[in-house]
Amino acid sequence: MGYIRITEENIDREHICCAMSNKQSERKKEWLRERFREGLVFYRSEERGKCFIEYIPAENAWQPLEADGYMHIDCLWVSGSLKGHGYSSELLGECVRDAKEQGRRGLCILSSAKKKGFLADPKYLAYKGFRVADGSDVGIQLWYLPFRDGEEPPRFKDCAKHPRTAESGFVLYYSDQCPFTYYWVPRLAAAAAEHGVALKVVPIDSREAAQNAPSPVTNFALFRDGAFITHEILSEKKFLALAGVADSAES
Repeated sequence: MGYIRITEENIDREHICCAMSNKQSERKKEWLRERFREGLVFYRSEERGKCFIEYIPAENAWQPLEADGYMHIDCLWVSGSLKGHGYSSELLGECVRDAKEQGRRGLCILSSAKKKGFLADPKYLAYKGFRVADGSDVGIQLWYLPFRDGEEPPRFKDCAKHPRTAESGFVLYYSDQCPFTYYWVPRLAAAAAEHGVALKVVPIDSREAAQNAPSPVTNFALFRDGAFITHEILSEKKFLALAGVADSAES
């Protein structure tokens, strides 16, 4: 199967396969436009579906990392009928080729000891030669694939390694890097307001803010009374259940 590289020249006419709607797509495209000049690469399959890779030099990644010289994979996603055909290996292979051509030290990506939603599959990463570089208190790990023996592993900054906030109640950090937040974050805020649940929403709107965020994941990070709760994007029903609100329902 062929692949299309999304660039500043074609982004207005090309579909972004991680988006659910045109509005989500436009918000994600706005975010991508700013990142292209920082070295971000986005490849997707010619066939419509969720089959793509997004990566960027780790110095410019929207994650709290110490990973100079590495290439950071924001997302590698192949799903549905496109799974099982070797497409993820082809996309990863292109990332490896590109990173080596740029003289990078290796690749890094977020994962976990056991598969978690919105994170790379650790079994797949191990199969491809990745190994754990660092871990956080909340079970989210940084994996890496060095290109040469003896490379110093990348690592989390302390704010990501030990996620914590000072505020009471719920605090939600999010960015436009994931288009799903455009859909769900306003719905969580509305549900919290309707049911009297204390929720502070903090948009991460710059690379500096992302690289110093109190979480290893910056797309979506929910805290309660200072403690990290989840990085997985929640529906209103799941959020209200966490808040102890009875008889909640999907809108």
